[in-house]
Amino acid sequence: MDIILKYFPDLTDRQKEQFGALFDLYADWNAKINVISRKDIGNLYEHHVLHSLGIAKMIHFRADTRVMDLGTGGGFPGIPLAIMFPDCHFHLVDSIGKKIKVATEVASAIGLENVTFRHCRGEEEKGLFDFVVSRAVMPLADLMKIVRKNISKDQRNAYPNGLVCLKGGELQQEMRTVRNQVETCDLSTWFEEEYFATKKVVYVQM
Repeated sequence: MDIILKYFPDLTDRQKEQFGALFDLYADWNAKINVISRKDIGNLYEHHVLHSLGIAKMIHFRADTRVMDLGTGGGFPGIPLAIMFPDCHFHLVDSIGKKIKVATEVASAIGLENVTFRHCRGEEEKGLFDFVVSRAVMPLADLMKIVRKNISKDQRNAYPNGLVCLKGGELQQEMRTVRNQVETCDLSTWFEEEYFATKKVVYVQM
């Protein structure tokens, strides 16, 4: 939890309480339903929560922004972002029912009221959103094809509506076909830990 306060020192008491509750909740659920590598649960705050909040360093969602988290797994990046932006709405989607169950139970336990959940494939979700966020779910071009239908034409943020992904490693080949639409930010710009040395936020205007 200290690592979250290191980079986000202005959290409200409510946000601190919600972030602080995540470790025990995920450790408990992960023992029943494996949504995070068992070897990695000890790194929950750095590798999962803070990584998710890299999006919050790049884009500050304005009130009433609607965001879909596609392939949320156990709730990343959607749950940390929903805590960070309580005046926005987050819709978490995953094709694996047991993962959605974990995310739903965690959100309920910390009293998150700005999230909804759906067990379905991305192709089945027809709702409209200002942004779609995702965490290394699939290649960028494939993801863009799926979510194009979900991007609203109504603009309310400094960044035009689009897709925001957390990615790692070598991305040149993946971004080759969309390079004119893409903006990338290295997470090492904000976070000094070694884990973030090769991690990026990738924004695609759509």
